[in-house]
Amino acid sequence: MLVSLGTENAGVVDIGDGLAIAMKIESHNHPSAIEPHEGAATGVGGIVRDIFAMGARPIALLNSLRFGKPDTARNRYLLSGVVGGISFYGNCLGIPNVGGEVVFASCYDGNPLVNAMCVGLVEDGRIMSARAEEPGDVLLLVGSDTGRDGIHGASGLASRTFEEQNELRSAVQVGNPFLEKVLIEACMEVIQLDSVVGLQDCGAAGITSGAIEMAERSDMGLRLDVAEVPRREEGMTPYEVMLSESQERMLLAVKPGREHEVQAIFSKWDLHATAIGEFFEGDSVVIQDGEDVLSETRIKVLTDPPEYEFDPPKPGWIADLQNTDLSSTPPPSESPADLLLKLLASPNIASKLPVFRQYDHQVQTNTVIAPGGDAAVLRLKGSQRGIALSTDGNGRICYLDPYIGGQIAVAEACRNVSATGGLPVAITDCLNFGSPETEDGQYQLVQAVAGIKSACEAFDIPVISGNVSLYNEAPGGAIYPTPVIGAMGLLDDVTKHAAAGFAGEGDAVYLLGAAGLTGDSSSLAGSEFQDLVMGVVTGQPSIDLDIEVRVQQACRDGIVAGLVRSAHDVSDGGLAVALVESAVIGGMGVRVDAIASGRWDAVLFGEAQSRIVVTVSSDHAQEFESVATKAGAPVFRLGTTGGDRIVISDLLDVSLSEASDSWQNGFEAATRG
Repeated sequence: MLVSLGTENAGVVDIGDGLAIAMKIESHNHPSAIEPHEGAATGVGGIVRDIFAMGARPIALLNSLRFGKPDTARNRYLLSGVVGGISFYGNCLGIPNVGGEVVFASCYDGNPLVNAMCVGLVEDGRIMSARAEEPGDVLLLVGSDTGRDGIHGASGLASRTFEEQNELRSAVQVGNPFLEKVLIEACMEVIQLDSVVGLQDCGAAGITSGAIEMAERSDMGLRLDVAEVPRREEGMTPYEVMLSESQERMLLAVKPGREHEVQAIFSKWDLHATAIGEFFEGDSVVIQDGEDVLSETRIKVLTDPPEYEFDPPKPGWIADLQNTDLSSTPPPSESPADLLLKLLASPNIASKLPVFRQYDHQVQTNTVIAPGGDAAVLRLKGSQRGIALSTDGNGRICYLDPYIGGQIAVAEACRNVSATGGLPVAITDCLNFGSPETEDGQYQLVQAVAGIKSACEAFDIPVISGNVSLYNEAPGGAIYPTPVIGAMGLLDDVTKHAAAGFAGEGDAVYLLGAAGLTGDSSSLAGSEFQDLVMGVVTGQPSIDLDIEVRVQQACRDGIVAGLVRSAHDVSDGGLAVALVESAVIGGMGVRVDAIASGRWDAVLFGEAQSRIVVTVSSDHAQEFESVATKAGAPVFRLGTTGGDRIVISDLLDVSLSEASDSWQNGFEAATRG
């Protein structure tokens, strides 16, 4: 890490060759529930500003979205508006949107989750800080004029449930991506001047938080004159000016007497750059309106948050869910083939192409693996290296066990990166939870954070940035506790990567992370199959982090050695769904010859962790097995690619075309209305 945790707008990690990656994920949940298009669009704009505030050029966007089930017009409206807002803003900026997830569950009715992630590239070590250097440094406000949009966005939306905030529609910001594009280019140019010493996003709580955070980081006082703030509306009070969350604004700290250099560059880009304050030796922020002093407050009072220590008991209802005996519930009476097609057509599993095709994922011409697989891969221009990016989370698992759920969220995000050949090097997290004022909410939050920490220790990777979104509750109750993990992996040679689709007829198919084709009822806990088919979410999820790390190591080693031709992690829907997805993407069938044991529904649809389906040329099968053994990872040969059917032991036999139709068309059918 190149910046101290939590001290700047985003985290930055050194990846060698004079390059560094800045990344962060943030939520815009409540604004998107009120105005889905503008809420999602300005969520993208805000996270992009956090990245170029670090001196990094934005090179990729990802997102993680959750909605109530799409069988209501309201949820379909939210889905359409959010996706439209993301695509509108990101496409106009010319930043590729390369990945993400879309999940539906009843608990998100009225309270969707819209988490936006941005990744940026820092070259030549030019990392910016959101602080001034010396007393006398001038505070400049650049970009859009200030209006009344977004007032009480942070203070009103972030700390209220939706039962309380029907009056807050005006708190949603309005975005202008064309202005932000110009702002990016102007800021990337102006930071080359040695007169610019600090750069800060003007986001949540507007000038109030942006300017005061800069003063706190600088260990200096700040005198700010609201009368100097350019406005686009008449009659605005100082209170409104300070709290406005008008978009496309940045704050700069500039050496005194050199403001004209900065203003000249912004003028070239047709942007305002106005001096609104000055840093001084002291520990207070003084707000003035011309000659009138409106307030003088010690900065420490404003920036030192209260600390809460929670030690809530484990809720009895969680213990009851975990103690459910899943083995006592018989498998469903429907045929395995019918159940597979039903799962493939469900909106949580079906291809998200109807969403991804609205995003421009090829702009900037660096995308090597596009959205639709496990993780995106981008090349880094001027280097042989590449990065892999993924966002993941599983609210159902965290609902059953927030500690294990936190671990699994990290493990799966890293597993998706490893399945492309990328070595996980850092994560960013967005913690979406209900009210922290209840013991249930406290328990979920504390346990999930502890789970994330333990998984990061197992992978030896840092959490370099993140966001917390609380009070995610609608009249029906709280959402599932939903920590979303954004993972970044490094490929030393971007040409040595793997994708999810089967790559060749007659290849050997292996299951990394398992010693046989077995099904245990415990693997159904919190699974998509259990929720969709059985109509319940119960049981005790589990993961062995030591095995997880070894499995991912084996997968990466096989890819780097040129042995693995395709790789796809086993997650939602279990092994049967993973095999179908690889088959459909690759355009060829698969035959699993191995003999299955245990419950057939768990064999096919159980979601046991730490498993990756990989294919290897038959000529290199033994060599790959040696790689897995060296890494200490269980491995089992399932069968062979080829043909036009999906055959899994004596359990299931469906045509590739039928499976493809369900998977490729299911999302549109479910969300059409």
